Amino acid sequence: MTVEVVTFGCRLNAYESQAIAARAAADGLANAVVFNTCAVTGEAVRQARQAIRKARRERPEARLIVTGCAAQIDPAAFAAMDEVDLVLGNAEKAAPGALLETQARVRVGDIMAHGGGVSHAALGLPTRARAYVEIQNGCDHRCTFCVIPFGRGNSRSTPAEVVVERVRALSEGGCAEVVLTGVDLTSWGADLAGAPPLGAPTLGSLVRRILAEVPSLPRLRLSSIDAAEIDAELMGALAQEPRLMPHLHLSLQSGDDLILKRMRRRHARADALSLIAAVRAVRPDAAFGADFIAGFPTESEAAFENTLRLVEEAALAFLHVFPFSPRPGTPAARMPPVARSAVKDRAHRLRAAGEAALGRHLDRQVGRRVRALVERPGQARAEDFTQVAFAGDAAPGALITGTLAGHDGRAARLDSWKLEIREMAA
Repeated sequence: MTVEVVTFGCRLNAYESQAIAARAAADGLANAVVFNTCAVTGEAVRQARQAIRKARRERPEARLIVTGCAAQIDPAAFAAMDEVDLVLGNAEKAAPGALLETQARVRVGDIMAHGGGVSHAALGLPTRARAYVEIQNGCDHRCTFCVIPFGRGNSRSTPAEVVVERVRALSEGGCAEVVLTGVDLTSWGADLAGAPPLGAPTLGSLVRRILAEVPSLPRLRLSSIDAAEIDAELMGALAQEPRLMPHLHLSLQSGDDLILKRMRRRHARADALSLIAAVRAVRPDAAFGADFIAGFPTESEAAFENTLRLVEEAALAFLHVFPFSPRPGTPAARMPPVARSAVKDRAHRLRAAGEAALGRHLDRQVGRRVRALVERPGQARAEDFTQVAFAGDAAPGALITGTLAGHDGRAARLDSWKLEIREMAA
């Protein structure tokens, strides 16, 4: 009679799956499987449909519920599956009692008409090591390859006071690290009224306020951000606030200017390099990750080589690589495609470049003294997001310090370490 939540896609989906599990428990849902789907690639949708069919075979009496971006964008496709009992939109999935719906088989509203703040913001659900607080949802931009705005709606922000109170509660409960998450994080505040002459608040002002008003929080981290929108206050916080983690994951997508223009991205190659250099100038210990699409339509071999060179020129450490997947209804789906064999080959080469970049990053870490957050037994995460392996006993959520002695190409190694003792709330 258990409830299982199966997650596809991004960290925000993983966070919201925790919210779905909490809602299921609060509503008394039993013997069900909830699929929180992703629509970023066709492969993600295929995997969701495959998992639904498998779940019906393995749990023939369970109630199967489908939600998430793929369900929001194409509810009819999931409603047509005999295995599915209920399809919920992204706005509906958090509503009290929604998972128990029996009158309507499909409840998917117009996400573009959805207003107000972020429905999951107040939850700030913790894992064993850290807590994620959703401060923003939706996106006002229209990249030519992306369907996510149609799954998430327009950008919506949670007021700063709500975010601060949730972070304070998590910190006072013993949480060592809070991660601010959203679909388009750097757009936070654009839809919130601000006092003149300053206007709407920015992500940087929110970061400053959290760190000022929650002095007990050891670590604040940002999830993926847009390289085109880092505001001056955020840059200042990176320079002056050691509790803001020196790690930025950038949505770069390509290292070629023509491809970036055809993607309708708002930055050029030089902008990305300039931003990374500016951050490193004020925070030399900063590490960078990036999202890239391999084989975007019209991408020539020379354009792809520009992306490969950017990985090395920017000294990136962590890559997320996506083979281009045409999404119905997007402008990119109508552009001249790259042969699938070339798309797969470029994705493979870009991942190999990412592995080499991680190796170079780990080489630079040897001999550095780090403070790391234990995620699970024997595994921790340094402030710059470097994975750290260690021997001995330290519980998830603990902070440990030591000098990195080497690495295995994937994780740095602590041969000896000390446990940092923190005062925990009663």
